[in-house]
Amino acid sequence: MSGFDELISKVRNLMESPVRKKVDERIKEFENVEDKFSELCFCVLTANSSAEMGLKLQENLGNGFLNFSEDELREELKRHGYRFPNRAGYICHNRKYGNIEEILKNFSDERKARDWLVKNIKGFGYKEASHFLRNIGYKNVAIIDRHILRLAERHGIIKQIPNTLGRKEYLGIEEKLERLAEEAGITLAELDLYLWYMETGKILK
Repeated sequence: MSGFDELISKVRNLMESPVRKKVDERIKEFENVEDKFSELCFCVLTANSSAEMGLKLQENLGNGFLNFSEDELREELKRHGYRFPNRAGYICHNRKYGNIEEILKNFSDERKARDWLVKNIKGFGYKEASHFLRNIGYKNVAIIDRHILRLAERHGIIKQIPNTLGRKEYLGIEEKLERLAEEAGITLAELDLYLWYMETGKILK
């Protein structure tokens, strides 16, 4: 059995387990996120950090993402033990896109929307932009983080983890994951949750 087939088999096994219910519930939550700007800030903060830390900050800062001054926001990030307090500046810069939901409606293709996000949202690369889109209900972009890269390398989906993950490399790996999702009969959004569960035993966001 090839690494690709083995991974498909593991995903299908999870799809027939209680994990499926958790994945379906999480996908439904993504479809119903009301505060899109808060989710954007969450994705800025999780980069090179953790989803757990991002969740903690999102819960504790609340409307602070929009209302705190940059200094207040930086101090709050420090107070919660966040390693990159200068990202307060990113969040303040991004407030000009507080109407992000309306902006995204201008794009008929979510991958074009992602290109726009990467160019305009401070703190976003392709992974963060994909994470944000998935977390607000889009389903056809892949979140290629260190967990997914390790799993893909282990199963021979990629030969090795690239030193840098520019647009070309990102889209190349995304294409391979898209084949995996198609074979399993699920979306890339669902695939990410299953693969993340394989690596971490958790279904977060």
